[in-house]
Amino acid sequence: MAPSQSFEATIVGGGLGGLTAALALRQRGVRVTVLEQADQLGEVGAGIQTAPNASRLLLGLGLRSQLEAIHTEPLDQVRRRWKDGSIVGLTPLGRHCKDTYNAPYWHYHRADLHRVLMDACTDPSGAGPVVTLRTSSRVTGLDRGDPLRPAAVTGDGRRYAGDVLIGADGIRSRVRDLIGAEDTLEFSGEMCYRALIPGDSIAADPATRWLVDRFQSTIWYGPDRHLVHYMIRGGEFLNIVAIVPCTEEVAEKWTVPSSPEELASAFPGWDDRVPAMLSKAAHAGEGSVSCFALYYRRRDPVWQDGRVALLGDACHAMLPYQAQGASQAMEDAAVLAEELGTVTAGGIEQGLRRYVDRRAKHAGMVQEASLRNKTFYHYPDGPQQAERDALLRGGFTGESDVSYDWLWSGTPLRDPDMTAFSYQFSH
Repeated sequence: MAPSQSFEATIVGGGLGGLTAALALRQRGVRVTVLEQADQLGEVGAGIQTAPNASRLLLGLGLRSQLEAIHTEPLDQVRRRWKDGSIVGLTPLGRHCKDTYNAPYWHYHRADLHRVLMDACTDPSGAGPVVTLRTSSRVTGLDRGDPLRPAAVTGDGRRYAGDVLIGADGIRSRVRDLIGAEDTLEFSGEMCYRALIPGDSIAADPATRWLVDRFQSTIWYGPDRHLVHYMIRGGEFLNIVAIVPCTEEVAEKWTVPSSPEELASAFPGWDDRVPAMLSKAAHAGEGSVSCFALYYRRRDPVWQDGRVALLGDACHAMLPYQAQGASQAMEDAAVLAEELGTVTAGGIEQGLRRYVDRRAKHAGMVQEASLRNKTFYHYPDGPQQAERDALLRGGFTGESDVSYDWLWSGTPLRDPDMTAFSYQFSH
């Protein structure tokens, strides 16, 4: 019996990071309970990207066939200029990522990816070990009367004790507050519109047909704002992420409903292809556009207090300007499982310390790179913008001093099963 099978973990938060950690720990023999405050486990209707650093880990968890069934693969990453749509940078993805990083760059509907992880944790076939998932379990307290068995206490008085407790409960983490961690939350001054536009409306219009002729991950750079879009579900939807200066209302409420008209009007004067594309959000129906304020956490290496540790946005919430928030949480999960999978109950605190040592600096660098991109993406037209565009045209392979080679290689792992597979994809 592996030494790790002698203890149990409680994970607070059933999002992508929490479920990846649950699955990785369970595969190491740790008994896992996940507490989720929502009444049902699920994710919002939005797209998500996994660069090779995250795809490699998901495939290493045995999810290849499931991911191949739900992914969309972009052939390249394109950067366009706001005013005329001219291409200022292009990074190959597709086959290049598989050949270079032994892992793909894939897009998904966020709910599809979450479902794959949830099914893997619960194993509906009954053939393998399962994770205990508890919904309607909002954690309001932390009982550490027994320092070796920290217990999460839910609002209805239920108590979930384990040998280790992981706070994977997002940017406004309750676990973080309960261990007395520093308040590192910062407001970016920006907000994000999200929308899923039906792919058939995109394909039917000659003005937007180009979006489905070749699947790409596209970033438009403009003064004070930028726009990201890519196809998911094989072209069923175009995922829109539009960043603009934040209003007072959104900053206060964090999340508010929006409209296709408001989305389209947020990019005045941009290349005609932008309003042609954004106006299609009207085809998605009422409630299809949402808007939320962009907050992040300052870099902070303190993720652990005894047998309680943080993961994902709870410790390193970052702006979405490297498309790495969920991917970094998945790296946390893999390293956490490696460290806890090699210790007995008596070595949990040392295992958590090694997890933090291996991940805090790396994730902090991604946090800071994402923050620097807030400036890099939004230069007003002028000398800095021209210098940036010249850099991109020259084949720049990263942003804000962080190279894609470093970022997409990920945190080095000791587990050969996470890197031993090779790709024989049909073309």
